[in-house]
Parts: sequence; C-alpha cells; structure tokens
Amino acid sequence: MGVSSPDNLVDLPEFFDKVKVFRDRQHAGEILADMLREYGASDAIVMAIPAGGVPVGKVLAEKLNFPFDLAVVSKITLPWNTEVGYGAVAFDGSVRLNNDLVARLGLTDEEIQQGISKTSAKVAHRVKNLRSEQALPDLSTSQIILVDDGLASGFTMHVAVEALQKAGTNRITVAVPTGHQRSVESIAGEVDTLYCANIRGGYHFAVADAYERWSDVDEEELASLLGGALS
Repeated sequence: MGVSSPDNLVDLPEFFDKVKVFRDRQHAGEILADMLREYGASDAIVMAIPAGGVPVGKVLAEKLNFPFDLAVVSKITLPWNTEVGYGAVAFDGSVRLNNDLVARLGLTDEEIQQGISKTSAKVAHRVKNLRSEQALPDLSTSQIILVDDGLASGFTMHVAVEALQKAGTNRITVAVPTGHQRSVESIAGEVDTLYCANIRGGYHFAVADAYERWSDVDEEELASLLGGALS
C-alpha cells in the first residue's frame, strides 16, 4: 500500500492487486485468522454479515477461539439487476440509501419503497431463522470483529458498522479477505482497525475475482454452516 494509506489499515503487500489469491472462503478465513493473531487474548466477538461473510467469519472465530455471531445486513438491489445495490437494511431495521446512485439511476419513489420493503422482509426473515429467539450479545463491552467476504462499493459494510454503533458498540475491527482500495480506505476511517489481505484498485472490481472457487451461499448452506455456532 502507498504512504497515503490510513495508519489503521493492515494488508498483505504480497497480495496487493492480485487475483485468485484464495482457494475459497474457508481459506480466506484462515489467512485472516493469521493476520489477527494479536487478538487471541482479547474479549473479541466475531460477527459475520450473511451470507458470504459466514464461511469466512466462522473459520476466523474457530481459529482464534472467539464467540461467533451475525450482523444481518442486506443490500437493496435494483429491480432489473440483483447484483447492484442502491442501499441497505440492517438488523436493527435501519435503512440507508446511496442517494447519489439513486439520483443517477432515476428510480421512482414507488420502486425505492418496494425495494426497501422487500429487503426489510428478507432481513427480518434471516434474523428470525438464523438467530431464532436468541438475543444479541452485549455489544458495548466487547471488541467486535466484523467480517464479510469482500468489499466492492463497501456500502453494506458502512451500514453494518453504523448499526453496530447504534447498538452501543464502541470497538469495531473490520476483517475482509479482499476489497477495492477506495472502499477499504473509506471504511477504515469509521472503525478502529481494518484488516484486508488482498487490496485491489482499478475501475472494474469483483469480489469473486479474489477466489479460485466462488459461488453464492444459499439459505440452506447458510443454515448448515451455522448449525448451533452462534455464541
């Protein structure tokens, strides 16, 4: 990374601007665990953003012997392209829109409200199904390590950080295998420390390009991965 990078940003220089550096999400979690060894004696809780963050975060939590939990956040996607998000809904019900993108896309108020409603229902469903009646841990007393499988625009992560801060968290570390340099540096400005093994620049960025094997994590696989793993 260049000299202008934030002081609280930790990467692996040998992975900078490279693709296919992880075999899969589990391998990425192992590499992050090695990067975060210094947290081994802390009171940290790993919180993963479903769905892709779960296989990464679970390995990280297991390797460092940390409690594991979820920070359910989902992007609000375009009606005609579910890969593109223009906002996000968090586990606490808060909604944040990317107003600049909304303006450029020319979305109607009706389309926006439909997107918010659909995503809010998805988040509520995931919270109920994946967390059941289990309450969140005390977020005000622990170091939270917030995990996803990568940062493209970083908007979902921004919303996750905001929701955790609203819930009383005052110590947040973000750990992601890969991320666009602009997004990584932006989020680093909102948290204590950000760990990103594989930082890449350029106009075209896809999280999947950091992995040799990549597929979406569906609800069935997500439930199987969790299987009593919550703290």
